[in-house]
Amino acid sequence: MRKRLRPLLVPALAVLSAFIVGSLFLLFTDIKHIGMLTTDPVGAFTGALGNIIDAYGALIVGAFGDPKRFSTALQSGDIHDWTIAFRPMSETLVAATPLMFTGLAIAVSFRSGVFNIGGDGQFVLGALGATVVALMFRGMPAPITLVAALAGGIVFGAVWGFIPGFLKARTGAHEVITTIMLNYVALQIVQLALRNDFLRQSTSSQPISKVLDFVRVPQLIPFLGLRLHWGFIVALLVAALVSWFLFKTTKGFELRSAGLNLTAARYAGMSAGGSIILAMVVSGALAGLGGAFQVMGSVTQMSNDVNSGYGWTAIALALLGGTRPGGVVAAALLFGALNNGGHGMQVASGVPLDLLVFIQALVIMFVAAPDLVRKIYRLRQPAIESGAPAAEGAPA
Repeated sequence: MRKRLRPLLVPALAVLSAFIVGSLFLLFTDIKHIGMLTTDPVGAFTGALGNIIDAYGALIVGAFGDPKRFSTALQSGDIHDWTIAFRPMSETLVAATPLMFTGLAIAVSFRSGVFNIGGDGQFVLGALGATVVALMFRGMPAPITLVAALAGGIVFGAVWGFIPGFLKARTGAHEVITTIMLNYVALQIVQLALRNDFLRQSTSSQPISKVLDFVRVPQLIPFLGLRLHWGFIVALLVAALVSWFLFKTTKGFELRSAGLNLTAARYAGMSAGGSIILAMVVSGALAGLGGAFQVMGSVTQMSNDVNSGYGWTAIALALLGGTRPGGVVAAALLFGALNNGGHGMQVASGVPLDLLVFIQALVIMFVAAPDLVRKIYRLRQPAIESGAPAAEGAPA
C-alpha cells in the first residue's frame, strides 16, 4: 500500500500548495483588513483569516453539500429535503463526468508518446455525431436510439482522432499542430451542420439543434430528480477498462513502450506507426463518447456551448493524474468540485470565480515542477531499486 500511495504524494502536495498560495492571494487582496493593519493588526489578521476560512468553507459546501441540510433530510425523511441536500454533490459529479472522458482520452495518447491537443474537436464532433444518429433513429425504441447515438459519438470522435494519427504515422506531421488546427475545423463543421434543417431547431435562428428529449441517458437516482446520470458510472467503468488495456494487455504494453522509447519499440519489432494511430483512435473515441454523454445526459440540445473547454482542461487532468486512469478520475473529481463549488463560494463570500482558475493554474504549475514540490517539503528523490525497471517516463 505504501508503494502504491507514494506516487500520489507529490500531486497531493501540489494541490495543497496551490490552495496555500491561493490563500495568500486572498489575504493580500483583502483591502478592508489590510487597511486595519496600522490600527488593529490582530483584528486585521483574524478577520482576513476568517474570510479565507469562509471562502474555502463555502467552496466545500458548494461542492459536496451542507451537513445541516443532510441532518434535516435525515430527520424529516422527505424526498424534497434529500434532493436539496444531495444536489451540490450531484452537480459536482455531473461536472466531473465529461472531464473523466476527456482526461482519459488525453492520458491514453500521452502514454503512447503522442501529444493529443485535439480533445476539444473530438469532444464536440462526438456530441454532433450522437445528435445526428439520435435524430436519424427517432421513432425507434429509446434504448436502441440511445445505444446507436452513443456509438455515433464514439465513431465521430475516433475518426477525428484517426486523422492526426495517420498523418503522424505516414507523413511525420507533428500531432500538436494538426490536432490544434483540427479543433478549429471541428467547430466550423458544427457551425455548418447546425444550420442544416435536419438538425436545426425550426423555431430558432441560432445554430442550435432540435431538442433531444426523446432519448436521454437515464438518471442515476431518478426519484430524487437530480441531473446525475449513468454516464458517470460508465466513465468509471471506462477508466477501469482503460487501465486494464494499458497495463494488462499486449497492445497496451506496445503503446506504453512506444511512448517510453519509440526507437527501442521499433527495434523490438513493434509497429510504431500502428501504435500511434491506435492511440489516437482510442483517444478520439473516448473524447467522442464524453461528448455523446454530455449532449444526451447533461444537456438536451447540440450547440456551440456544449463544450466548455473540456479538451484543454483534460491536458491538466492527465498531467495531474500522472497519465494513470485512477489518477485522472481523482483529478477530474477535484476539478469538478472546484468548478461547481466555486459558484457557491462566489455567492457566499463574494470571491470571484477567477480565483478558481488561478488555483487550477497553480495546481498545473506545481505538478509540472515535481522537483520544486520536493524541495519545498524536503522530500527525498525517489530511489530506483537495483534490478528494478526504470520509472515510466525516465529516459531509457
